[in-house]
Amino acid sequence: MVRLEHDRIVIGLIIDCTAEDAWRLLTDTQQWPRWGPSVVRVSCEQRYIGPDSKGRVKTSLGFRVPFTITEYRDHEFWSWRIGRFAATGHRLKIEDDRTCLVAFDMPWWALPYLIVCRIALGRIRRLLSEEGQHS
Repeated sequence: MVRLEHDRIVIGLIIDCTAEDAWRLLTDTQQWPRWGPSVVRVSCEQRYIGPDSKGRVKTSLGFRVPFTITEYRDHEFWSWRIGRFAATGHRLKIEDDRTCLVAFDMPWWALPYLIVCRIALGRIRRLLSEEGQHS
């Protein structure tokens, strides 16, 4: 699913998992390199981000840049600033007890980043599927 919403492009995927499991994966800084193609390493005082979290990410291009969580609604949405730039929003919408929509949003000018987000969504689905098999 890809759509334009106000001035943001949204790409999402319905995943068979609980909202709790999806939110835990999306907010766990230790897991970001496992699903985020552009993230190699994360340094943050908190393992799970919250409204005031800050840290640094090492990107796949080798840059180390600071990040700040700019908006946070528990189990619903978080967005961040990487360096001086507003980056992706991370969305979660409960479909039912075992299904949720995981989505990213970004400014329209970041259209090429849709490819990176699509890869991330596939990785998120795989990780949550593996997690579900072990519970």
